[in-house]
Amino acid sequence: MHKKEYKKGCRYGTHRVVSPVGTLPQPAEKLDNTMVIYDNELLIDVSTLNIDSASYTQIKQSCNGDAEKMKKMILSIVDERGKMQNPVTGSGGMLIGTVKEIGPNFPANKKIKVGDKIATLVSLSLTPLQIKKIEHLSPDSDQVDVEAEAILFESGIFAVLPDDIPEKLALAALDVAGAPAQVDRLVTEGDIVCIIGGGGKSGILCCYQAMKNVGNYGKVIVVEFSNSNAQRIIDMSLATDVIVADATNVMDVYNKVMKITGGRGCDVTINNVNVPSTEMTSILVTKGQGCVYFFSMATSFTKAALGAEGVGKDINLIVGNGYARGHAELTLNIIRESEEIRNLFEKIYV
Repeated sequence: MHKKEYKKGCRYGTHRVVSPVGTLPQPAEKLDNTMVIYDNELLIDVSTLNIDSASYTQIKQSCNGDAEKMKKMILSIVDERGKMQNPVTGSGGMLIGTVKEIGPNFPANKKIKVGDKIATLVSLSLTPLQIKKIEHLSPDSDQVDVEAEAILFESGIFAVLPDDIPEKLALAALDVAGAPAQVDRLVTEGDIVCIIGGGGKSGILCCYQAMKNVGNYGKVIVVEFSNSNAQRIIDMSLATDVIVADATNVMDVYNKVMKITGGRGCDVTINNVNVPSTEMTSILVTKGQGCVYFFSMATSFTKAALGAEGVGKDINLIVGNGYARGHAELTLNIIRESEEIRNLFEKIYV
């Protein structure tokens, strides 16, 4: 029997970059999305895309919430770029699917076999993707059911989907797994924490982890634009204080947070919003030598860096890295531990 020949690929997927030559897949403008795998790649039959919140919000707004227009826009982005990377936000998302083929040089230590259901833990903004058909799209959910194929590089990380959590629930949680994992690293007992955009998916998981870490003597302050989302946080006891406000209105939020903290400010601020221009709110509510973690992909890091300098704030600004060692297990464990969060996410995503 003739043995299949595979082309040799680069660990980081540079062999898939069409333009500009010499760059990596994430910043590339176009990828080769031919679904013939190289020796070190994984081929995935994709069932659902979880599009990044900032990206999905932008698509929804530009299409006036029209589902058919949103489908066309997503298909045109993938057709043009060979990946699902929103040209406005630059962000992607992640996917779930079934392993279809494994290259002979895909690392054996990744313990994967054909037929395994997995969630990719790398961004769609660097994942070669080919969509045959969008099966279902709702403007109110950033999960899009598709008939599609995708490629995972040798350097790509993934999680085999657990048996005890429904697929779409696991996908929703794993999409933002980096956020609660970073909260776990940054927040210690007795801290005052501000979570801006606390009522969304990543915000809720961050609130849970922050409340766990601050203990009885700390505070978790949530700033949330939506009244219903704010009430949800109150009902689930996921914060000590909830402020309903527009996070782009810097001084309004600053004054309200300062009142709660007695003018001290916050030790750690977590920014989870999916709209631009909340950088200075995050910076001003944080005390000197404190820390701001920008998980939001709507963040302008130029605004954040120059803005902090402009108001004389010596604080640590952390770029939201969606990967943290152990982040998948930590996040899935929140779903296992909190029946309320599980029920809420099941209602929305399953």
